[in-house]
Amino acid sequence: MGKKWWFFILSTLIIIPGVISLFLYGLKLGIDFTGGTLLEYRFEKPLNKDELRQKISQGEIEVSSVIESGPGSYIIKAKHAKEEKILAVKENLGKDFGKVEIMRVESVGPTIGGETTKNAFIAVALAAVMIVIYLAIAFYKVPKPASSWRFGITAVVALLHDVLVVVGLFSILGHFLGVEVDVLFVTALLTVIGFSVHDTIVVFDRIRENLPKHLSKNFSQVANISITQTLARSLNTSLTVIFVLLATLLFGGESIKWFVVALLVGIISGTYSSIFNATALLALWEERLGH
Repeated sequence: MGKKWWFFILSTLIIIPGVISLFLYGLKLGIDFTGGTLLEYRFEKPLNKDELRQKISQGEIEVSSVIESGPGSYIIKAKHAKEEKILAVKENLGKDFGKVEIMRVESVGPTIGGETTKNAFIAVALAAVMIVIYLAIAFYKVPKPASSWRFGITAVVALLHDVLVVVGLFSILGHFLGVEVDVLFVTALLTVIGFSVHDTIVVFDRIRENLPKHLSKNFSQVANISITQTLARSLNTSLTVIFVLLATLLFGGESIKWFVVALLVGIISGTYSSIFNATALLALWEERLGH
């Protein structure tokens, strides 16, 4: 806890590029949010994705992304396209690439896209509010002058750090690599929130247990003891998840690649913020206002 300001500075430096990117470029929204057409084609043999994108674009369909979903299968996300254009594109693809089969055609209207965006914000905000309330209730027996509400609020501040890291990174990826965010991205964010809170609660619960045992020590000293006692557990839990995600990233296929990247970045950030942000912020708050 004696180095907490260094951790605050490091977190700020990590967040700043993503925040700047969000203000300048925003997020590159997928058809789940903007509305559009999703097509899935199966060919007799694998194709070059860039060539496939070019051929579909020649049919006056504006393509957002092409994802290989299996051997010879591709998912194409595009702006709204009429049925006759979709059929014409299939005929042209058949001429160039041999037998082609339409596996799926889905349309997402702009109204549904707007509702999805609104629901995503509501889900994240509701999760944050419920976490504060839950932690305030769970820690209500914490020895005074410590406050259970401070435990809840600092946990949510740490969550905002993790959310900003992931969202900022995807803003940068969207601008420079064309990576789109979709409903899976929102799922990843909510998963990261849950995992980060889990790690934070492990440390906070140990602080609550140690406070009555070390009445002669100040809050930062108790926090240091608690972190030392829980550090191995936090790292082991996170590393097992990270190893699984790395394996999924390497062998899981293109369709879930960026979903796994969001989870991977968020869980690494969540492990860091639970120890070095949430606990450090709580220690700072308790020592400034609690005593």
